[in-house]
Amino acid sequence: MKTQSIFLTPAAGKALIAMGLMQNKVVQKALKEDTVVILAGTTNAYLAWEALKFIREDLSRFDSRGFYRGIVSPLSNETAFIGDIVIEQGKWKHGETIYDVAPRLDRRSVLFKGANAVYLSGKEAGVLIGHPEGGTIMPLLSAVIGKHALLVHPVGVEKRVERPVSVLAQLCNGPDGSGLRFFPSPGRVYTELDALCDLSGVSAEILASGGVNGYEGGCYFLCNGTREQLETAIHYAKEVMEMPKLNF
Repeated sequence: MKTQSIFLTPAAGKALIAMGLMQNKVVQKALKEDTVVILAGTTNAYLAWEALKFIREDLSRFDSRGFYRGIVSPLSNETAFIGDIVIEQGKWKHGETIYDVAPRLDRRSVLFKGANAVYLSGKEAGVLIGHPEGGTIMPLLSAVIGKHALLVHPVGVEKRVERPVSVLAQLCNGPDGSGLRFFPSPGRVYTELDALCDLSGVSAEILASGGVNGYEGGCYFLCNGTREQLETAIHYAKEVMEMPKLNF
């Protein structure tokens, strides 16, 4: 076995995560035959793009600038919210949101929601909540806990935290707390580490981080595998690093 370091910016990592998830047979089946809901978010925008391309939708109708609910950015954005991406039996339900589709979800449904924090060693995702009644996580919980739908959190390792998500939630949500709330989600975590494995067969871990001039938040991933696996990982890394970034 050999090792190879691979660098990815956060934007390239988002694209790689989307590619990895789109290789999954469960996701492909759900896109064709069942219901897939991709909640608005910057990481999910890359997944939405790949999913719409998979079902051969007109990509010109998808505007990433209106595909988020909350964002941390120094720039103002007046693009109207376009809704979540709801796909039922291969058809995009334009303008629908998780609130519209929630009553129709079942155990065959696959749901994707981004996360604001990931505790890598525990594979735990945390979601920031601004709405006093819980926001979009509430209909997701109804589908997951009540109907056994599959919830996946595509999340970049740039959002890694050092303490278990449940501990951070206890600290944040107490009666003396203020500001945003923090929810430890029961969904499955999917990061660049998972995508590298699924796409190429390598095992990967974080080696180093940092950069400037657009590479801020980037990571070096130390990949371990056969020569063929490493070559495949390098191929995908090069592809996503050369892809144009989506606008927000």
